[in-house]
Amino acid sequence: MPAPDGDGSAGEGGAQDLSQESIEGHVAAALRAVGAAGDLDELKQARLAHAGDRSPLALANRAIGGLPGSEKAAAGKLVGQARGKVNQALAARQVELEAERDERILVDEAMDLTVAPGRRPLGRRHVLTVTAERMADAMVGMGWEIAEGPQVEAEWFNFDALNFDKDHPARQMQDTFFVDPAKAGLVLRTHTSPVQARSLIERGVPLYVAVPGKTFRTDELDATHTPVFHQLEGLAIDEGLTMAHLKGTLDRLAEGMFGPGIVSRLRPAYFPFTEPSAEMDFRCFVCRGVATDPACRTCGGTGWIEWGGCGMVNQNVLRACGVDPDRYQGFAFGMGVERTAMFRHGIADMREMIEGDVRFNAQFGMEI
Repeated sequence: MPAPDGDGSAGEGGAQDLSQESIEGHVAAALRAVGAAGDLDELKQARLAHAGDRSPLALANRAIGGLPGSEKAAAGKLVGQARGKVNQALAARQVELEAERDERILVDEAMDLTVAPGRRPLGRRHVLTVTAERMADAMVGMGWEIAEGPQVEAEWFNFDALNFDKDHPARQMQDTFFVDPAKAGLVLRTHTSPVQARSLIERGVPLYVAVPGKTFRTDELDATHTPVFHQLEGLAIDEGLTMAHLKGTLDRLAEGMFGPGIVSRLRPAYFPFTEPSAEMDFRCFVCRGVATDPACRTCGGTGWIEWGGCGMVNQNVLRACGVDPDRYQGFAFGMGVERTAMFRHGIADMREMIEGDVRFNAQFGMEI
């Protein structure tokens, strides 16, 4: 059967040879490629090469339109049968390769459920580390920076810069660990607030820093106290800051730690480094502040859970750190990481977090 005149009317690739010998050659080549395909990816390449839109048989099919009317029927029958043979071979090989793949998967991914599990347990990050990082991440999400400072601190940064009087009870030996010799004026920091003073002096204003870290006090170890504990404090100094900005920040942090809809409230209190000062509570994440009978075990039926202290930074603190209190105002807050972790995970005894029992951390899994 002669090919049509080669003026491009046969479609892509120019004139096509529609002779029976040529078509049978294309079929033979396609069947060889299909039989040689060793996996589904190779079969896909064979399909594109011999049954795709630019394959020889597809181009031959388009060339039929350029034949005289008397030759179209015979050419159509020849090419159609050829394409049918190729498609049948592709379908059959597809079934074979899929069956081989499934058998291989059953072997490669087989699991022996009778084998004893590995005796080396996976490691776990400590719940306090994860909780502190979550709290810090919540502050970074609001645009704050993270600051750090020394755990052995100068008495001036720990007390004097924060407006503690010389005879304040917190300075006494029964509350603070002093480093020998006593005249060196060094203590194990009793809170992370000294880092706030250092940040004001080193970075200047405006300033928005969160300070996570380890602190020390001469408390007896019991279910709710430990001599070594962790805090997260925040300090914001800028023009025009008010208690409303403090409240909004605490609401956002509480929601980030305990879930949507958890807000904070402020109760009047006293701290040397803030004025006015407040104790901060957050709405109970169990009963959501709804009175229950019997009373909610988490909040005792009050609907609120005490979290920490806060307030507007005392002007004496700003002056001690070289900040003009007539131009700049700010707020500070702080809460315990242990207390936060206990509420988040239902831990009843603080001693469980420091005893080193590997089973304690195993229950929290691995969190990055």
